[in-house]
Amino acid sequence: MMSNNAEANGNITQVSKRAKMSEDGTVLHLDGIPPDTLSKVQSYQKRFTLSLETLQQVSSRLRRDFNRGLGKHTHHRAAVKMLPTFVRATPDGTEKGDFLALDLGGTNFRVLHVRVVEEAQKVVKMDSQICAIPQEIMLGSGEQLFDHIAACLSDFLDSQTLKGQTLPLGFTFSFPCEQKEIDKSILIRWTKGFNCSGVEGRDVVKLLKEAIHRRGDYDIGSVAMVNDTVGTMMSCGYRDQSCEIGMIIGTGTNACYMEEMKNVKRVEGEDGRMCINTEWGGFGDDGSLADIQTEFDVEVDRTSINPGVHTFEKMISGMYLGEIVRLLLVKLTEDKLLFKGQASDVLLTPGAFETKYISDIEEEDGGLENGQKILTKLGLTWDLIDVRVVRLVCDTISSRSARLCAAGLATIVNRIRASRGLEHLKTTVGIDGTVYRKHPNFSEELQDTVRRLAPQCDITFLLSEDGSGKGAAMVTAVAQRLALQSRLLEDSDGEEDEEEEEDDDGYV
Repeated sequence: MMSNNAEANGNITQVSKRAKMSEDGTVLHLDGIPPDTLSKVQSYQKRFTLSLETLQQVSSRLRRDFNRGLGKHTHHRAAVKMLPTFVRATPDGTEKGDFLALDLGGTNFRVLHVRVVEEAQKVVKMDSQICAIPQEIMLGSGEQLFDHIAACLSDFLDSQTLKGQTLPLGFTFSFPCEQKEIDKSILIRWTKGFNCSGVEGRDVVKLLKEAIHRRGDYDIGSVAMVNDTVGTMMSCGYRDQSCEIGMIIGTGTNACYMEEMKNVKRVEGEDGRMCINTEWGGFGDDGSLADIQTEFDVEVDRTSINPGVHTFEKMISGMYLGEIVRLLLVKLTEDKLLFKGQASDVLLTPGAFETKYISDIEEEDGGLENGQKILTKLGLTWDLIDVRVVRLVCDTISSRSARLCAAGLATIVNRIRASRGLEHLKTTVGIDGTVYRKHPNFSEELQDTVRRLAPQCDITFLLSEDGSGKGAAMVTAVAQRLALQSRLLEDSDGEEDEEEEEDDDGYV
């Protein structure tokens, strides 16, 4: 975990000022800003400041949206979609063997050979290959696309001398899909520049298998469709079998968790659990977060490629944080609180303030120096007070992001604890994404805030290793284990009908 080292650096002024500001755990640098300037900047900053009470309200709204998304009759109008993944268990440590993984989510796709080693409790990537998808294939027919994927998979199997084996395959397909079974997923629509004809509305697993059969030079075993957030959870689940939540905070944000089957009203069956892909980026799309959105959030949404969609994501994820900072810096400049009121053409250009600048400027040791370089790069004339104000703006926006993520995660862990009737829950979150990995304070503030919002939950955070590759293989390994167990049960004699009492999960 990355921590804030202000105490270690002997910066007593900063620590005492920050302590006054942050009884609720917010990390802010207030030192070196004249009081008059600071109070004016803080009039903007407070619009982004979310108290623990406000975060509890956000969590309560998200809990209500979870119930709507899971409901048979309310799902279709729910902002948070709560998609069943048909992943019915996490690893138990007995999985083993060789698997293939296919990761398609952009202009390149990856093919991997993964070995699950039971004795060492490790998921080992044996080898992988990246294949490009030319523009003409991205815009051609679906048959062309899947023939291209099948050909690249054939080349990879040749290079690994795996052609004679029929290996199970985990398929991470990062486009909007409606999953019908672990091995059946219908493409709703293409995104990310793809527009292959004859694929929307069809099962992508079937299209892949048909392309492989057209070749006739190899075959694959069972296929498991994998969402990258689910892969994140599963890639950690072999190392830590109490991992039953996956979370991504990168370019976008999402989370998944193991839900009690009795609460998944859209899938038959009451027993056991199923991983739910929350698609929580859509939280607030029905206006439920309007009271905490600022004028800057509204502008980011208005100028985005998908206005009115992914409200929660736009307040949290790496694709948008830099732009929120830029808009706030422009406003402070207009109010003559920055750069003597003189903005540069670069600062006035949408997208010019990159999200990675936030992490660079908030670094404990070199942050101010980084800030000077970045402001110069943005064509601005600055003084040291400007650099400190910019750092405070970055603190404010990243802090809100971490705290909103914490409210989301608290909703999940509190729900798991209540639905299992537990006084205390001990669980692990598999987590990934550049914002979480690279920002100097984000992980610390997220963890501190979620502990305050979910005091009866003891949460361990594990960084995921290649959720869309190793995680996809792990999903396939678990599906294979469950299929084998169910076959064994069907073959056994003396079956008895058992009735289990259902616990009230404490939710309306």
